[in-house]
Amino acid sequence: MKFKIAFIGAGSLVFARTLFTDIMSVPEFSDIEVSFTDINAENLERTRELCQRDLDANHIPVRIEATTDRREAFRNARYIVNCVRVGGLEGFEKDVEIPLKYGVDQCVGDTLCTGGIMYGQRVIAAMLDFCKDIREVAEPGAIMLNYSNPNAMATWACNKYGGVRTIGLCHGEIHGEIQIAEVLGIPREELDITCAGINHQTWYIAVKHNGEDMLSKLLPGFEAHEIYSKQEKVRIDILKRFGYYSTESNGHLSEYVAWYRKRPDEIKDWINLDKWIHGETGGYLRVTREERNWFDTEYPKILQEPPRKLDGSERGKEHCSYIIEALETGRKYRGHFNVMNEGCITNLPYESVVEVPCYVDKNGISVPKVGDLPLGCAAVCSQSIWVQKLAVEAAVAGDAELLKQAALMDPLTGAVCNPPEVWQMIDEMLVAEEEWLPQYKEAIAKAKENLAKGDLIPTKDYHGAVRLREKTPEEVEAEKESRKITA
Repeated sequence: MKFKIAFIGAGSLVFARTLFTDIMSVPEFSDIEVSFTDINAENLERTRELCQRDLDANHIPVRIEATTDRREAFRNARYIVNCVRVGGLEGFEKDVEIPLKYGVDQCVGDTLCTGGIMYGQRVIAAMLDFCKDIREVAEPGAIMLNYSNPNAMATWACNKYGGVRTIGLCHGEIHGEIQIAEVLGIPREELDITCAGINHQTWYIAVKHNGEDMLSKLLPGFEAHEIYSKQEKVRIDILKRFGYYSTESNGHLSEYVAWYRKRPDEIKDWINLDKWIHGETGGYLRVTREERNWFDTEYPKILQEPPRKLDGSERGKEHCSYIIEALETGRKYRGHFNVMNEGCITNLPYESVVEVPCYVDKNGISVPKVGDLPLGCAAVCSQSIWVQKLAVEAAVAGDAELLKQAALMDPLTGAVCNPPEVWQMIDEMLVAEEEWLPQYKEAIAKAKENLAKGDLIPTKDYHGAVRLREKTPEEVEAEKESRKITA
């Protein structure tokens, strides 16, 4: 088969290589064109070298092109796989640390809440530039497969304003399915599971085994589970009150709603510190800081490892390769993707991005109609969708008033901050993230004026309710095996 795939953010060694391994495990793809692009030339070349070594060891004649020229990478591409993080660690720190001064205590801050909203402003600005290049130089009808967060906002902007069909991909639903199978004591392959909702707030609305409805068994199963009962307290509480289990991790979910992180003295009651993802304040930021030099320290060691096998034995579960395989070969694939709603979930806004079951084959990507979500689940999602819509429109127009309204309407931010605090916090974040926000030039000038007036609301000397110490390089080295996936 002859077609081209381009990877944006290919300097992300572990994830880019994982997706590349999956794609090159499809036998029919042994003669495709592949282009890697990234703004970090050194990391880009390292990833190219390692992936090319995998190809050579498996006697696959593909030669990887690596270039910092994005347009050249996109030229004649049929598929563009996006996994960039605009602003990198520096932008991420601002997304978490500035809101903490106003009492907004996030675990991750990359999807919703104040951090996710600001991350969306950076990502959308960049991805609309990607879309312009794709329209101009890629193969007509090219599809972007987007892994970048905030996934729903970015996917929404690219479809509505970018002129490029964009499918948002996430793996949260896959992890939850594994948990459900475990608490039910039933092999995953024997369960028929349907998820529907929005990214990171998707609900397992149907779980069946041999035609039997298993939903009523989930709450007692999770409450009795020795590990999940301690690690997933927010998810279990949501299950108890809304009747459906959520796809997203405890830490993620806790910052998308108003109830679990608004009182510092109660946050500890809802989280677990076994791993950052269970709710630690700034947990993902801590891990990212600890691993900031991971590429330099681990790359030489990875080079000493055997090349990856591209015979299918090391192929993972990420949706990307299976979508491309289905479109090109006609083999059918079912997965949960982020797509424009357009009536798929009937009690969520028509114009929104939903995460729903989709089917792929030679005829394309089909989105069956789900119908209504359970009413409580729809209410939770609808609140987030309006935050997303405000944030998307703000990012496209560079409209600071819409941006501040998005933050005010955000469930956790609104539970913690009053309107004047939100307005000041967003001014501060706009100024701090100026280098990644070209669409806000005028608004940032105004924000600087606001902050220079001298009558500012005092902020808090607050660093989070449950925050762990950042580990030393020596401690990180001792845990290197358990950290490979995170890196």
